[in-house]
Order: sequence, then C-alpha cells, then structure tokens
Amino acid sequence: MRAKDIRAMDEAAKKKELHELLREQFNLRMQNATGQVANTARLRQVRRDIARVRTIISESKRGGAEA
Repeated sequence: MRAKDIRAMDEAAKKKELHELLREQFNLRMQNATGQVANTARLRQVRRDIARVRTIISESKRGGAEA
C-alpha cells in the first residue's frame, strides 16, 4: 500500500485499514509459528504497512500532513 493512497482515505477508513493489517499480522505470526506460512516476505510487508498507516494517522493528528 502506498502512502499516497492512505492519505486519500478518510480517518475511519485509515483506522479500519490499520485494524485489518493488525489482524493479518496476527494470522501470519500464528502461521509462521506453526510452519504453515507460504510467503514469509508478507510478514515484513505487513509490518511496514502498519508502520506507514500509523505514521500517517499521527501526522494527521498533529495537523502537519507533509506530502
């Protein structure tokens, strides 16, 4: 997911996206622990997407959406 796409979302959609990413991260961690994860690179990608969404949410709270 690109930062430009996240910034275009409204606040509720950003929070929903964050919730979905956190749920996906949990599921991937459980699959990894049991040896069932098919794409290990997805773990890193989801973790970075979570950080990206959280950063953009905090930017909007500060009022300084630097784009």
